[in-house]
Amino acid sequence: MIQLISVMSELGAGTRGSSQGFHAINSASLDLQKDQGDESTKFFAKNKVIHLEIDHINPLYRSEYRHAINIDGIDRMFQRISEAVQHSVNKKNIPVIISGDHSNAGGTLRGLKKAYSDSRIGVVWIDAHADLHSPFTTPSGNIHGMPMATAISEDNEESAINDPDDKTIDLWNQLKGDSKKILPEDIIYIGLRSIEEAESFLIKKHNMAVHTVKDLRDKGVSGILSEVRSKLSKCDVIYISFDVDSMDPKVSNGTGTPVDEGLSENEAFQLLRNFASDEKVKCVEFTEINPLLDSIGDPMGEVAFRLLKETISCLNNRCINNFL
Repeated sequence: MIQLISVMSELGAGTRGSSQGFHAINSASLDLQKDQGDESTKFFAKNKVIHLEIDHINPLYRSEYRHAINIDGIDRMFQRISEAVQHSVNKKNIPVIISGDHSNAGGTLRGLKKAYSDSRIGVVWIDAHADLHSPFTTPSGNIHGMPMATAISEDNEESAINDPDDKTIDLWNQLKGDSKKILPEDIIYIGLRSIEEAESFLIKKHNMAVHTVKDLRDKGVSGILSEVRSKLSKCDVIYISFDVDSMDPKVSNGTGTPVDEGLSENEAFQLLRNFASDEKVKCVEFTEINPLLDSIGDPMGEVAFRLLKETISCLNNRCINNFL
């Protein structure tokens, strides 16, 4: 079955508002039902989607760790998210996560690795940003720019611009854990177009695959999908992380770090639809939906709901076919 997990922690973001992401999607689903009868209302029940909400601690934390802001609270959230994801997988569910800011993905990957301890996990990171910073390299201190570094246990001291204090380093090591959750070469970026020097260094060092928006348009969605599957052919499990800032701001401004020349809604739709139909895909995450930054109405919530709905439909069709 599909399990929808909402985790509205926004401790890793530099801009408030992503804690309202699930509310924006839910509101959009209610608005769309006006034009679709009661179809949206029935959608989750029809697809046997269970919903779990993970408690956040947003009001409690504004810590003083300037090279890893709120890292103590984010460590707590990693544990909660990890336990929920591991439990969901152990119950034979496919978790679909609606997340506040992208730092939460580090907790998702920790949980996936615990659940699939003997498996090789590949990551498709659909995002304008690489999110490979550490407290040593971050220009902002915001941990939503660091989840991939936690997953591959990478400090990147070769590119250091900061000298974090001992307490920050201790908490960072705790956040990373004892070992890599994924191999760096099993990371694939799609839509990447805002990258800093320290991140570029790691991408080259570890031979990570990058598919820009131009690459996608030159090769077509089918061409990119073929290359992704070839690159991740040795992986047993694939996790898809979809940051809405992978899309062009013309789609919507409702995200904290929009970047021009991104994916269209249709391109995002085609990517998610095809990935969700792949048997190796065992977890999908949607993140960084911020209705407080959007224009009048709820355009990002509506786009995210349409993408979520198609993703869940494709995942559910897989579950039905496997049962039959």
